[in-house]
Amino acid sequence: MQSLTLSPSITLFQGDALDVLRSLPDDSVDMVLTDPPYSSGGSTLSARQADPAQKYQATGTKRTYPAMLGDAKDQHSWILWSTLWLSQCLRVAREGAVCLVFTDWRQLPSLTDAVQAAGWKWVGIIPWDKRSARPQIGKFKQQCEYLIFGIKGHFSPHTRQCLPGLYSYPVIAARKNHLTAKPVQLLRDLLAIAPEGGRVLDPFMGGGSVGAACIATGHPYTGVELSPEYFDISSRWLADLAGLPLEGQPCA
Repeated sequence: MQSLTLSPSITLFQGDALDVLRSLPDDSVDMVLTDPPYSSGGSTLSARQADPAQKYQATGTKRTYPAMLGDAKDQHSWILWSTLWLSQCLRVAREGAVCLVFTDWRQLPSLTDAVQAAGWKWVGIIPWDKRSARPQIGKFKQQCEYLIFGIKGHFSPHTRQCLPGLYSYPVIAARKNHLTAKPVQLLRDLLAIAPEGGRVLDPFMGGGSVGAACIATGHPYTGVELSPEYFDISSRWLADLAGLPLEGQPCA
């Protein structure tokens, strides 16, 4: 495990999410917003263990991305693993903190179980309409992913806005630096539920989209990424967005 401090408000860790989360202090973050590996894309173990580029990318797509790590668990181990890291997020979160976790339709029931088993109060599901999906003859398109919405303890609103229950943003391939990156504008909108200046924890940083949204909205950010390649990609992108030199930053 190594850490990189880009500024007092941006701290990045390269390592296993569970190891890093166990090292973080109690009651130190105000929101969890993250997009973990789904270990989805099929109903059999062999399908789940296929290359994520085959599972999550349309046939014929020419762009390639670094390998995703940790996306080959079976259903039982994925639920157990999710409960473990969500439990650590609960410990690290302050009272009233919100947890938003992305998932797809296959893992939706499992993630709602894991969120509750970890101790979060499950209070809703927020669909994200991607506006496109692979066509399926005679069937409905699977063009939505979902956010599981949980709260630690008693919720206190930090905005007078009435936030929507559905978000619709297209995936623009040219803006992605990760196979499953979410639109930054979508993430910016989701941060409206966080307290002003509240620290956001992202245990699965990927290409750094949550961090980019935090920089744009003024939220301190703690990101964790297992893949050394994606850690390098996201670190450089976030440093550039924040106008900070990457070279010479303290790294342990």
